[in-house]
Amino acid sequence: MSGRKEENIGRRGRAAVVVLGDIGRSPRMQYHALSLARQASLEVDIVAYGGSTPHSAVLENQSIHIHTMKQWPTIPRIVSKIFYPLVLLFKALFQFFTLFWFLCVKIPSPDVFIVQNPPSVPTLVAVKWASWLRNSAFIVDWHNFGYTLLGLSLGRSSRFVALYHWFEKYYGKAANGSLCVTRAMQHELAQNWGIKATVLYDQPPEFFRPTPMEEKHKLFCRLHKDLCHPRSGQDCVTAGTMELWNQDTDETLFTAKMDTDIFLKSNRPALVVSSTSWTPDEDFSMLLEAAVMYDRRVAAILNEDDSTKEEVLWKETNSGKQFLYPRLLFIITGKGPNKEKYEEKIRRLKLNRVAFRTMWLSAEDYPLLLGSADLGICLHTSSSGLDLPMKVVDMFGCGLPVCAVSYSCIEELVKVEKNGLLFSSSSELANELLMLFKGFPDNCDALKLLRNGVVEAGFSARWDTEWERHAKPLISKASSFLF
Repeated sequence: MSGRKEENIGRRGRAAVVVLGDIGRSPRMQYHALSLARQASLEVDIVAYGGSTPHSAVLENQSIHIHTMKQWPTIPRIVSKIFYPLVLLFKALFQFFTLFWFLCVKIPSPDVFIVQNPPSVPTLVAVKWASWLRNSAFIVDWHNFGYTLLGLSLGRSSRFVALYHWFEKYYGKAANGSLCVTRAMQHELAQNWGIKATVLYDQPPEFFRPTPMEEKHKLFCRLHKDLCHPRSGQDCVTAGTMELWNQDTDETLFTAKMDTDIFLKSNRPALVVSSTSWTPDEDFSMLLEAAVMYDRRVAAILNEDDSTKEEVLWKETNSGKQFLYPRLLFIITGKGPNKEKYEEKIRRLKLNRVAFRTMWLSAEDYPLLLGSADLGICLHTSSSGLDLPMKVVDMFGCGLPVCAVSYSCIEELVKVEKNGLLFSSSSELANELLMLFKGFPDNCDALKLLRNGVVEAGFSARWDTEWERHAKPLISKASSFLF
């Protein structure tokens, strides 16, 4: 990232990045912290929950200081269901006082607070009050609207959702400045909220790039156990892999090494990656249904009947036989509330040519996986219809084409038949998988065109240049008014 300092931010030489969530799972806020430290030469205090490990660039930066808050204790589901209003109230109060204590006592006074929204309650209230007491600027980074996320579980007509909406709008307007992730959201904030926001598109940082062959091989060696020892028993990927591993440690599921040469295996499965927080705004049933359709349609195209034993098919594949359509290995990364539900659905599937793996990768290995994959899948639909999935930005940064669920503003990011495709149903996704992977790996022309489109389009700017152009002037202007 650039080390230029064209605009001074405040007089204290300090900024606070606030996330009422797991900082390791908040990449955009990690990038804000890095930019404040590197490009504005500020000391940065991150106030957030722990859980996942942030990227090493954040941990190793001497100007960034992470302050981990205590989380609301886990309440038995039956208790929270019976006393839901009280639990909601006490949880918000606990979070408010914990956050307020950190912002007003535990960290030095900053020139500016930059807070992630959502969640909005009690975050925006606590940060606004703390900014007033400490004479600091208060900037909201709008990732989505909190009331729309709450509406997914309670319904848009709920009184709690209406109250949440009021708090979000009132305290959002009280900020000294706002950033947002799309032009559609910028328009909504201006027209219906009375908030002037600056668009700061998500951009991949420098460590999201296509993965060199040697790094691919090392990654697949590290992931061998996760890839070849699934909990659900044998499938089209695991059949024969133990023998292969025992014979030659220089060979993985996807790569092989001979002397000093590393190459991709011709009979490897196609690697499809999707990342998720396993929340209600991503319906993974659509992906599972598409996988089943792909499996059945390939069998029909190849004139295989139900009597064809899967063991015979797997043996032929592992012996080097290539088919018109490849095996698909879906790797789904991330943590979240619905993960176990979908893992159970995956275990029940009976598939001959498709396999699934769910895993959590380190911040360093995740971009390496994206840069090693053949296709990315995005099932994000947006509770508000106004935000864009950062995972797609990361995939494009790694040179990976994407199939994404279609919704109102997704075409601000995914350009159909240039860097990706859109779908609205599991059947459409299955058709796209068949079209893209026909002739894999050497003769899949449609997939190669999309990959070339991603590489050619690239990103006119990476995160640091966009932050320098859009975020830094806003932060500097907001903080200068207070002195």
